[in-house]
Amino acid sequence: MSLTLLWTDMMVWILIVALLAWGWVVSRSPQVKKQWHTIFRSPVAMASAIVLIFYLFFTLLDSVHMRFHVENGSVKSSASEHVQYRGEMVSLLDLLFSHTIEKTERTYSAPFATHEYTKSIVVDENDVTRQEYLPLKHVKVSKGESERRDILQRSLTATMLGLCVSLLFVFLHIALNGKGTFGEKVRRVWYGETELPWRTAYLAFTLLLVTFVWMYMLSHHYHVLGTDKVGGDVFYQSLKSIRTGVLIGILTTLVMLPVSIVLGISAGFFGGWIDDVIQYIYTTLNSIPGVLLIAGAVLVMQVMMDNNPQWFETTLERSDLRLLFLILILGMTSWTGLCRLLRAETLKISQVEFVTAAKAFGVSKWKIIFRHIMPNLMHIILISVVLDFSALVLAEAVLSYVGVGVDPTMYSWGNMINQARLEMAREPMVWWSLFSAFIFMFILVLAANLLSDRIQKVLDPRSRS
Repeated sequence: MSLTLLWTDMMVWILIVALLAWGWVVSRSPQVKKQWHTIFRSPVAMASAIVLIFYLFFTLLDSVHMRFHVENGSVKSSASEHVQYRGEMVSLLDLLFSHTIEKTERTYSAPFATHEYTKSIVVDENDVTRQEYLPLKHVKVSKGESERRDILQRSLTATMLGLCVSLLFVFLHIALNGKGTFGEKVRRVWYGETELPWRTAYLAFTLLLVTFVWMYMLSHHYHVLGTDKVGGDVFYQSLKSIRTGVLIGILTTLVMLPVSIVLGISAGFFGGWIDDVIQYIYTTLNSIPGVLLIAGAVLVMQVMMDNNPQWFETTLERSDLRLLFLILILGMTSWTGLCRLLRAETLKISQVEFVTAAKAFGVSKWKIIFRHIMPNLMHIILISVVLDFSALVLAEAVLSYVGVGVDPTMYSWGNMINQARLEMAREPMVWWSLFSAFIFMFILVLAANLLSDRIQKVLDPRSRS
């Protein structure tokens, strides 16, 4: 086995390290720490943060890729040893759901079904042709039990296991958090007397964990969200699509942030010809329809990749590079709104008394920018980051739907919706692929929007009462 990092994997883990470093810096600043405590005093914000952390956890699981070597595939020589690897790359999430990958059905099946969704033509031993629903190959119902009773028994077992695991994590966190005896801390959490709404956080965590454990355990015996046209498990596809949505939402925002901040502050603070040039650039970009600009860049990138197939050893590397290019393209075409906002705010802050006094005392322009301008723009930047995250997750679905998004071989909610548009016109209608993609995407975007509303309410001076 060999650990292999894709380009987006490296960007994800660099981002995690940066977030940990930023959290350490925040913990050393009493003022900033107080602001974030105020944000998470809201139960809605705390529950939204738990949901986002849950999605991020699956993103990290799917961002550790490895390749297994071929048995008896090592070529040994006196000088070195050459090891041959399998063509496919797998992640930790793939290993966790290996049972669903291996248990591929023939065609469509509804959630928790035991037979295929459509009738097939079969010929019996008497050469009589008839149509019937064929049983699924990999659905296991306990002997002597009906389907409903078997699902109920397995659901009770999975729910109890999920509750036990969640209570273990909750009690461990309570024991390590705060002062006093364990019983006193449990009582404060139960009656909602803690500084932060930990009761809400624990309830949200328990609900998410119990739901996942229930669906995961039943996925060994049923297809909990059905199967697609080629028999692939929709539950596994929905979880694999989390990485694509989160990466486009987070990494695209980080690509656009430096451009927006540098150009926006420069235009507002220095003025003159610098302001004119920057205004001309983002005005020109805004005059071009965004979808056409992104589609043109994606098609040029696609032609370049088709002409250089030697760049890729596996299909996953090819689709990952296309995802990286899409992130860069979205980042370079979506910075104009924040840039214009930062320019206007910088023009206003530049006329404030403390900035004028700093200029009069001969403080350098760069010190004024980093000590006075940037700290007063952070609330706008944070609010824009969270709002743009939601918009970019939805943009990926739209772009994949029109065929200029991620690679068709990559799991994403946009590709699932694109494939489901023809399934909705079937008779009988195949609805579960569209439903699954919608629910997973809806929960992510809703949590991000609720958290952004709370951040805006706390950090934006104009919204403070």
